[in-house]
Amino acid sequence: MNKKKIIVPLTLLLAAALYFVFFYKNKTLQFVPGNADAVVLIDVKKLTGQYILSFMAHPSKWTESKTKDKKTLSLQDSGIKTPDFLQIFHLKDTKLSELYTVVELKDPQKFSAYLKSHQFVNQGKNVFRKDQIFVKIQGGNGIVGTSASAFEKIGQWLSSEKKVLNADQFINKSLGSISFISGQKIQNFSIELKTDEIEIKNTSETGSLAFIAADIQKTNRFLDVELDARNVKNYASLLNKNLVDSAQISYFKATADLEQVNDTIISYGYDDNFNEIEKKTVQKIIQPKYIIDIQSLASEKTWEYFQHKKCINARNQFTAIPFQPNTIERNNNGFIIKSTRKPIALSPKIKENYIFVRNSPMLVSSLSILSPTEKKLFTDIEYVFYGNKAQSYWVKIKAKKGELPLILRW
Repeated sequence: MNKKKIIVPLTLLLAAALYFVFFYKNKTLQFVPGNADAVVLIDVKKLTGQYILSFMAHPSKWTESKTKDKKTLSLQDSGIKTPDFLQIFHLKDTKLSELYTVVELKDPQKFSAYLKSHQFVNQGKNVFRKDQIFVKIQGGNGIVGTSASAFEKIGQWLSSEKKVLNADQFINKSLGSISFISGQKIQNFSIELKTDEIEIKNTSETGSLAFIAADIQKTNRFLDVELDARNVKNYASLLNKNLVDSAQISYFKATADLEQVNDTIISYGYDDNFNEIEKKTVQKIIQPKYIIDIQSLASEKTWEYFQHKKCINARNQFTAIPFQPNTIERNNNGFIIKSTRKPIALSPKIKENYIFVRNSPMLVSSLSILSPTEKKLFTDIEYVFYGNKAQSYWVKIKAKKGELPLILRW
């Protein structure tokens, strides 16, 4: 038999197989509820391809699997049907921190065993929990969330006739996307995972914003913020929809640093003769030193608003900031809030919209609520930057340089 006649069809079969495994995607989205106001999509096949290329380029990872605990089941043995697009959503009128996703299960029993091997605790009614991750097994689906409060609603929605969406409505050739939904309007932001950074943006032109980030990064400040009225409104609406309209804030600027201070705790006890004695305990705490400039279109109304909300006490302290003590000083445009311990100067005004947060060992050590895995992820981050210019938005999560790219570290 002619070998060429065999090689050609085999090559075509191999090419077709590679196409369906790595490139063909089912763009039908079955797991985005109609009342979702934000959706995160991850192109699983693109992420897998990026992982494989990075894995092949770093031989140090090749033998790592041999050292893993054999008692812990891998994701491949979890009973989950691998989706082409992972669909994560936020439901309207729920807490900002509540995110959910639904996965199809090939084998619910295997999935239950997988959860058990990863120390998820069965809370009854097919609901499992580990730290702040909740999972519910419902028929052939697994509902995963940062809360269990919407599980019942999501379960009812899964049992009803669903509106099917298409991935092209949200994502365009990027690794992932974040989309905000308002009625028929969808605003999309691409997600790109690079060697040591993650970018989220709705524009390819990030030059001026990148310049701002690079300039601020040269300083040692922990926090640097400057926002106009529109950006203040966008951020404040996440916490309190009526805040900006009521307070009429037109400009916000803040600078902060962290320091470790000694905090003295006084308690009382009794000696052997039942005499009261004072005990002093000194502990080290992390405390910010900061200065905040808030300007308003109607400073008198703004002052009255915060007084009405009991955010300003009789000693002219701004009590809405939990880090005390501070002082609040009025001026013609609004007011300045300063921490009284080692006051710092406000960074120069550059008339741009940005938020810059630098990671700090002091910050990591103070976050005792984080699990070891979460603390490892947090420690890897160098800084987070948000920038806005006109209709262009850019978020950069910069990680520390390491021997491995982010996709192999995380």
